[in-house]
Amino acid sequence: MTTMDYASYIAGLPRVLAGAGVIFRDAEGRLLLVEPNYRDTWILPGGTVESDRGESPRQAARRETAEEIGLDIEPGALLAVDWVRGTNRPPLVSYLYDGGVLDAGRFAAIRLQEEELLSWRLVHWDEAQTLVSREMALRLGAALKALADGRGPAELEDGVPPAGAAGAPKLR
Repeated sequence: MTTMDYASYIAGLPRVLAGAGVIFRDAEGRLLLVEPNYRDTWILPGGTVESDRGESPRQAARRETAEEIGLDIEPGALLAVDWVRGTNRPPLVSYLYDGGVLDAGRFAAIRLQEEELLSWRLVHWDEAQTLVSREMALRLGAALKALADGRGPAELEDGVPPAGAAGAPKLR
């Protein structure tokens, strides 16, 4: 295969988007959510992986968190990986990382990226489920379960474990 053939082959491959977010909590177990100005639901700090610049999902999670809320914190353990089928966009692979429990000083240091975000707040899980999209609620719930269980990342497809994955419903 020539270099040109290989370049054409690569250019013809399907496109997949990648995103990364971070779950921050306070001592009460409340979750940090941000309110974007470009959608109707709340989200976690995070965003698109800039793979064309060689960025990894972990690096994207850290960069996006620093850009969006002004906190430059190394993400902890990977809690969930979700394959989200695209309907009006390419498929997305979403990575969720543990941001840990932050103290009052860290929350006081939050500075919102005003071009994208309207506000932030700390909410208990019950309230979070009413603020985020259904897809985010599924993904976030699986990530929180993985964190509570102390096990590796949840493998998800559209927010739920696929058949055969650890934690997936057993088929008869």
